[in-house]
Amino acid sequence: MSMNEDALFPRFLRLRIVEALSDSPVVLIHGPRQCGKTTLARLVGDDAGFAYLSFDDDVQLAAAKADPIGYIADLPERVVLDEVQRVPEIFTSLKAAVDARRAPGRFILTGSANVLLVPKLADSLAGRIEILRLHPLSQAELSGRPSGFLSRLFDSGFIVGVSAMRQGRALAERVACGGFPAALARATHRRRMVWYRDYADTLIQRDIRDLARITALDALPRLLAMAAGQTACLVNVSELAAPFQISRQTIREYLTLLSRIFLVDELPSWHNNRMKRLVKTPKLHVGDTGLACALLGVNADGLWSDRVLFGRVLESFVYQELKRLASWREEECAFYHFRDKDQVEVDIVLESEGRVAGVEVKASSTVTNDDFKGLRKLKDAVRKNFVAGVLLYDGEAVVGFGDRLFAVPISRLWEENE
Repeated sequence: MSMNEDALFPRFLRLRIVEALSDSPVVLIHGPRQCGKTTLARLVGDDAGFAYLSFDDDVQLAAAKADPIGYIADLPERVVLDEVQRVPEIFTSLKAAVDARRAPGRFILTGSANVLLVPKLADSLAGRIEILRLHPLSQAELSGRPSGFLSRLFDSGFIVGVSAMRQGRALAERVACGGFPAALARATHRRRMVWYRDYADTLIQRDIRDLARITALDALPRLLAMAAGQTACLVNVSELAAPFQISRQTIREYLTLLSRIFLVDELPSWHNNRMKRLVKTPKLHVGDTGLACALLGVNADGLWSDRVLFGRVLESFVYQELKRLASWREEECAFYHFRDKDQVEVDIVLESEGRVAGVEVKASSTVTNDDFKGLRKLKDAVRKNFVAGVLLYDGEAVVGFGDRLFAVPISRLWEENE
């Protein structure tokens, strides 16, 4: 992707990166390949006089692997190191370099694998590194305006009344397009689908190979497609393993690998001491709905006509959108799902500084009192720490359904200004 292609869209994580560089020696931007990490790191780095080196360059890679101590010692004063997951050997040398001269803003690292899942790497730079997650483009970034939705949610600040336009089929279009800049630059859904499929194949052939020795590499594309088909469902390893001559334990390990390169997310269950009958199984969400639709072979029309599939993929879309909004929010935000043994559930539970909010997702433009059953149960469990329960639907108005419970147009996720 060209620099200009990605620079068309503001990246709201940029301010957080600049802020982190003011007091942290090392800042790591991690996220899936092709989501814009290199572009953003170079934009920030160029403004602050950083040199740039990439471990996708075979010469740099070989040099760093051959002599990690010497490689780090010879680096310029301030440098961007791209795709660091390819050389885990340098982390110890980075630690030594930082300890020898403890100045803020020395290294910007980017990584396409989640180093938090490799404890020895994360631990080696503990106290010296700030880790920030860059996602594919959010709808707010695509519209060019920051979204205040999370602030409104945690302040229970939704004002009842007509405030949006119904999305209709355009919502299915947003979901099917996803958020990867290079895919969005393509003119037709068919061309985007080709990009997404090539993207998944490349990641599996290249990055998974870097991370682990896998005997049945050809099973991974099929497993990823199956995971896309189960998006927004509870993780069911037995069902995922059924088509393969592979053990459940191996499928479990493969899922972990897919999550390490940000292709899938496992959303843990929320629990509370006052509630004994909660389902503990995590929920599976594909990392980007454009990728999910390509793997499932459906376009916006296909999504729109298959309401069951649309409902599930839309839930993953909202979850990913909220994660994207949370990534540049100053206050930390943890994500869960809620379900009890009676199948009463809340799609997404958000927790920030002791406050809890719930978000339900509905693909239709009608809402009934019964749709709030899960949110009411969550509210009763959380009591005074509950700030709001929101049901996102494809409507035009914010409607109150009781104390701190609202039906809210889904478009407020990206049209809700600060």
